[in-house]
Amino acid sequence: MSQRDMSQERSRDPLHGITLEIILIRLLDHYGWERLGGLIAINCFNKDPSIKSSLRFLRKTPWARKKVETLYLRTRFQVRAEKPKKANGTDRQDK
Repeated sequence: MSQRDMSQERSRDPLHGITLEIILIRLLDHYGWERLGGLIAINCFNKDPSIKSSLRFLRKTPWARKKVETLYLRTRFQVRAEKPKKANGTDRQDK
């Protein structure tokens, strides 16, 4: 397989370029620990949860990582629009 074929193959992966840490943080922002632990029943989400311990577990446990990645792909995140800034770089209104 050529280098070009490999790069095209990778780009089809919907998670390409998204780290496990980003996935976990976005899911936490969306669901919170309690709901995330209800959706995916693993101890690292239910008993004294932390990002560090969850990442350690998910990196060592392929079946759990797959569940987290699948939930991430199925979750409909709301896009937050940023407040437009004035041309001079300030947010205050001129009177």
